Amino acid sequence: MEMAWLESHSRALGLFIDGKFVRSADRQTCNVTDSSGGPVCSTVCAVDEDASLSVSSGASGFKAWSALPCHLRAKTLLRLVSSLQRHGQCLSELCDLAQSPSSPSALVRLLQYYSGWAQLRDSLIPDWTPRGVVVVVVSDDCSLYSLMLKVLPALAMGNAVVAIPGVGTAPPVLLLAQLFVEAGLPAGVLNVVTGSVLSLGSKVAQNPHVSYVTYSGNKKDGEILCRATAGMGVPVSLSLSLGATCPFIIFESADIDSAVDGVIETAFKKNRECQWMLCVQESVWDSVVARLKVRMAGMKSVPLLAEGDRKLVDAAVQEAQQQGATLIQPCPPSSSGAAYPPTVLCGVAPSCTCVVTPSPGPLLPLLSFRSHGEGVTLGNHSPHGQAASLWTEDLTLALEAAKSLSVGAVWVNSHSVMDPSLPLSGHKESGNCIDGGKEGLFQFLRPSSSPPLPRSSPASVDYSTFGTAASAAIIPEGSNSSSTPRSYLQYVGGKQCKSESGSSVCVLAPGGTVLAYCPDGGRKDVRNAVEAAIKVQPGWMKKSPVARAQSLFSLAETLELKRRDMAVSLHSQTGLSLEKADMEVELSIAQLCDWAARCDKERGGVPSVPQSGSALSIPEALGVVGVVLPDSSPLLSMVSLLAAAVAMGNAVIMVPSPKYPLPALEFIQVLQSSDLPGGVVSIITGGRDQLTQALANHSVIKAIWYWGSMEGCQFLQHTCASPLKSLWLHCQEKDGVRDWAQPHASLQEEMWRQAVQWKSVWIPTA
Repeated sequence: MEMAWLESHSRALGLFIDGKFVRSADRQTCNVTDSSGGPVCSTVCAVDEDASLSVSSGASGFKAWSALPCHLRAKTLLRLVSSLQRHGQCLSELCDLAQSPSSPSALVRLLQYYSGWAQLRDSLIPDWTPRGVVVVVVSDDCSLYSLMLKVLPALAMGNAVVAIPGVGTAPPVLLLAQLFVEAGLPAGVLNVVTGSVLSLGSKVAQNPHVSYVTYSGNKKDGEILCRATAGMGVPVSLSLSLGATCPFIIFESADIDSAVDGVIETAFKKNRECQWMLCVQESVWDSVVARLKVRMAGMKSVPLLAEGDRKLVDAAVQEAQQQGATLIQPCPPSSSGAAYPPTVLCGVAPSCTCVVTPSPGPLLPLLSFRSHGEGVTLGNHSPHGQAASLWTEDLTLALEAAKSLSVGAVWVNSHSVMDPSLPLSGHKESGNCIDGGKEGLFQFLRPSSSPPLPRSSPASVDYSTFGTAASAAIIPEGSNSSSTPRSYLQYVGGKQCKSESGSSVCVLAPGGTVLAYCPDGGRKDVRNAVEAAIKVQPGWMKKSPVARAQSLFSLAETLELKRRDMAVSLHSQTGLSLEKADMEVELSIAQLCDWAARCDKERGGVPSVPQSGSALSIPEALGVVGVVLPDSSPLLSMVSLLAAAVAMGNAVIMVPSPKYPLPALEFIQVLQSSDLPGGVVSIITGGRDQLTQALANHSVIKAIWYWGSMEGCQFLQHTCASPLKSLWLHCQEKDGVRDWAQPHASLQEEMWRQAVQWKSVWIPTA
């Protein structure tokens, strides 16, 4: 069947733009090959003109698609379900032929799930609106399922999509695009452009009609895309599952036979989106090794994905043996060739290259651990945080270990189970994006009360020197220094202190007189604040939601006691009338109480899944968050963002507005009088660029919320691609002034979702 479809296009597939195939004679082509290297078909290499045309078509399609009532969008997606069921065999064969295997039944489940959300968007997600034209980019080695896990929710929420698939994924995606239109999708709502993924991704993102870019694939290409799009004013999110190292942990209480069967099923696949490391408790090491030898006997060599992979595999095996590893193989490898036997590297060290940066090919590092806690520590050793598989018959141990692992998905006595009803969130270096579940829909929406993000062109930014300029003079020329201004201290690790530099910068009153001096913080101050935060944040996160709520209520009570002083500080610093300043303090107290009340209300859920068993969806703290505060509403904005982050179990390092730092410095007294643990909140004053640079370059900080310049936004997008951080960026020059005094429900929801990452836990019952 797939051959008939390919032959109908003369095995030369064009681009899919505005509801039809487009093919210009002067375009270069790329050949798609099967597993033996034989030709399958050719695809067009799109150029700038094609990229522009696809986005223009998407902008027109978005107007028609987003204007439809929810039930009509859902009806269109449901029609595609029946179409996909009719053409499922053709799609499956096409995926296999192009070396991008995906299950049609899994795609049908995706469609059914997201057609339901298309129907219910307005009733269950009110006050949110689609972003507009969304660009979905996947790397050459990414699966069709991973691409559609982004395309379908974007469409369900009312967006138009420009899909940029990898080479192997292109033929089935083009077939799906044709089926979409036949099912009634308006022309232009889904466009597919093929060619060089990274080049096309950055070209398409330059178009002012594009509102969002999301990528799935390997880390290297994701970093390049982030840096290429820095400064364009378009948010970019990454799902970096490919190449991630995932722990497969076998505890002594496991069913060893089932666990070893699970290892064999998943570790030696030709097409797999993650690499596994096997962690076995010492007491059952011999049993596991003996069963591996039995199960691997007679296994055939696994074809490698690329010709150059053989050298990488040989080098990884040689290095592991030099470090003392022994091998389990069903047969010796041939001297050359594009296949390699399944190989277990027994006894490798956690620091071995095959564990930290695994090579392609059927290699499985095998490590040992003594205690349950050591097994979790070993599982968290990898810089990646995609998923983990736990094997134990002890449910208490399973849940405790699942909670302690820094990964986005935990499979108990199972592996590689997927369903769109649960969020898939990469932790650490595995991404800053959430796919699946209700949680994954919000990346394709924006609060209705917030205008679309303004677009921009990249500025001329020297990334190596950004934030290194000296701070302003302590006393600027022409200032009135007849009185002796007060000198403030910053707040690090629960204590007030001077900056490490020992310098101060002046704070000016609205009339230009020197009002006070505040510390000129820098990189060393950020380092000290992070060291304090990582000591207390794990304990703060583990506190019960009720305990965290009590601490926030305590902050609110203390702020109420200092209400008059805070209002006077706001008045003298910003020029607000005392009445308006008092109102800002009142709203700040209300925000603290709001977030205290939310602490035990936002707790994930137990979604229904089609597989037997149960599943949990759990929001977790990010860790240490850097917050660069806006100039507007200096007290209210600080308290709102602080409360949102802290309520969810994070520690925060706050950089007050250089223009209006005094409300934050006065708030230190409130923090000291509360029962909030020292180190959970630090406040560092100084130059915005200097402190932004220090936050961006600290590997422990997991997220940065930024209000500042266009150049600062661009610097963060470029720099925070590695080590990867979650970014929430606002350009004060273009975004306008946010009305912090109007806490719309969707804006509160947005803050909460910026403060958490998600974990899914699968527990089978049969």
